[in-house]
Amino acid sequence: MEDLLRPIYQERASDRDTLGILLIEKTRPNSPLTDDFDVILLIIVEDNEDQPWHVKHYEFDDKTAALHVVTEELLMQWIDTSSYRRAVEWVIYGKVIFDRNEYISDLKEQLRSFPSVKRDLRKAIEFGKLVKSYSEAKDLYETLHFKDAYSRMINSLHYLARLAVIEKGFHPEVTVWQQVRYIDPEVYKLYEELTESNEDIEKRVQLMILAIDFVISTRARYSAKHLLDTMGEREGSWSYSELKTHPYLLSYGLDLTAIVSYLAEKNIIKTERVETKGVGVYQRKYLVTDKE
Repeated sequence: MEDLLRPIYQERASDRDTLGILLIEKTRPNSPLTDDFDVILLIIVEDNEDQPWHVKHYEFDDKTAALHVVTEELLMQWIDTSSYRRAVEWVIYGKVIFDRNEYISDLKEQLRSFPSVKRDLRKAIEFGKLVKSYSEAKDLYETLHFKDAYSRMINSLHYLARLAVIEKGFHPEVTVWQQVRYIDPEVYKLYEELTESNEDIEKRVQLMILAIDFVISTRARYSAKHLLDTMGEREGSWSYSELKTHPYLLSYGLDLTAIVSYLAEKNIIKTERVETKGVGVYQRKYLVTDKE
């Protein structure tokens, strides 16, 4: 198959902007890894003036292929924020067919080592999603929408599972529960209790609310380290607007309110009131007082 595709990628390999080319073949009849194509060609380029990512589809000998040309900047954004998880798996499992100055080899090693700085960012991203999803599940339960609460609780456990995998130094894959089963049996057991219990849905969700509340509280400071470290870089308090626009925090900006509210509720960060022009109206600011 690689021989048939060579004319497609050979021209790219001779381009100075091309950093590396990976080939990912379908291994099962239904393969989410390759978006059900028989083969994926991932071409990483240094720059692309037209667009940072473009895709072409091909047919040959009753086979199908998808060609993805993506800039290094966008690929790293996908990897660092898990905004396109498939790309991470392509890099990890892909066969290297072109590697300029060992760029792909270095990238694969970076994914294997998962540096702590990138790990802290990923933990904060998943923690924000977890806190928001759990809060929604709890609210749905309290308003007697038990099936919707159950659905949100499944999502909450999924975010918790991804967080558990990241904590152990691995990138979460699409088959995250297979990873968690061996990496964090405690979290896997929560999933089994929710999905396989003989209790009715209302009771299962009720028990899970208590269990996950405890799990989140014990992991909160560690999971929010990226935010706490950023806030601790200067003396004094932060307005929410300052946090929202901080370049280090943009990757989880949509979930920042949920994180900040939770940390304030648990006294991991402190709040202070600042007078405004309105009588009796104060601006709320946030402060890291304990930099453990």
